[in-house]
Amino acid sequence: MAATELPQNEGGYAVVYRWRIRPGYEDMFVEGWSRVTLAMHQACGSYGSRLHRSADGVWMAYARWPDKETRDRCSHEDDEGEAMMSVAVEESLPTMHLEITADLLAEPRSGS
Repeated sequence: MAATELPQNEGGYAVVYRWRIRPGYEDMFVEGWSRVTLAMHQACGSYGSRLHRSADGVWMAYARWPDKETRDRCSHEDDEGEAMMSVAVEESLPTMHLEITADLLAEPRSGS
C-alpha cells in the first residue's frame, strides 16, 4: 500500500510526557494514568493517550487533543488518579508539546 493511501488526519495537538517510576509502583502508576486519561477524555474531549515503557526504564505517554486551546481549558482530572501517579513517579522528565503535521497511525486490520 502506498503512503498516500494511508489515512492522514493532519492537524491537532499532542503532548509527550516522560517519567521514571519507583520500582514496585508500576501497577499503581498505570492505574492512576488510566484514570486521569479517561477523566480528561470524558470531561474535556481529549482523544486519549498511549502509555509505553522503554527498555531503559523510562515511561512515556503521548496524549492527543483536537487543539492546544482544548487542552489548556481542561482542568477536570481524577484527583485519586493524580495522587496515585504522584506517589509512583520517581522523576518527571521534560514535557514536549507538539503540533501534529501528519498522522499515519492506524489500528490493525482485523485478521492481521
